[in-house]
Amino acid sequence: MTYHAALIDLDGTLVNTIPDLADATNAMRTQMGLRPLPQDVIARYVGKGTENLVRKALSTQLNQKPDHATIQQGLHLFNQHYHRVNGEKSTVYDGVITGLNLFRHHQIKMAVVTNKPSEFTLPLLQACGLHNYFEHVVCGDTCSQKKPHPMPLLHACNLLGVTPENTLLIGDSAHDTEAANAAGIDVLAVPYGYNNGQNVQNLKVSDIVSSIEAAACWATRH
Repeated sequence: MTYHAALIDLDGTLVNTIPDLADATNAMRTQMGLRPLPQDVIARYVGKGTENLVRKALSTQLNQKPDHATIQQGLHLFNQHYHRVNGEKSTVYDGVITGLNLFRHHQIKMAVVTNKPSEFTLPLLQACGLHNYFEHVVCGDTCSQKKPHPMPLLHACNLLGVTPENTLLIGDSAHDTEAANAAGIDVLAVPYGYNNGQNVQNLKVSDIVSSIEAAACWATRH
């Protein structure tokens, strides 16, 4: 197989955003009269979008599931605080820069495909120095559907001018793998990400790779 493009997830794949997500989550909880949660607890809530994160963070220590109004209040506060801290403590994972340079060296086009809203995605890529590597960025508000729907991946393929059959997705969660499988795109999983606290060994993937560098090596061998 010759790959012409690599679509890469953001949170938990390119960048460890847990510290900033945890700070925003705990600032939200504090403002709503709840005590802060340990970072490792919040990490288990990450991987299925902001609303899921807020819902689970608000469910902790409450005797009942938060109602719609409470969740909306939490989302509003979380977004306010995340705008303030986005990119402050986030770090690029080991092997990312080397891997992106390898993809570039082999003339494999690259795009980010994330469920993160564009208002947070683009500043984060800039803060981490990754924005110049990607021809396109497909965010959670780019299309009418998000991962695990295949639409964002197919949209990225169209933007890059490649076919799904010659495209590779690299991600860390079930949302990534389900979207890729539905789109007919080969998918690699990295084991260090979030995946809502679940083991990536259970995901339907072509392979599990240790880093973006390893993913680039895998792509150029196949």
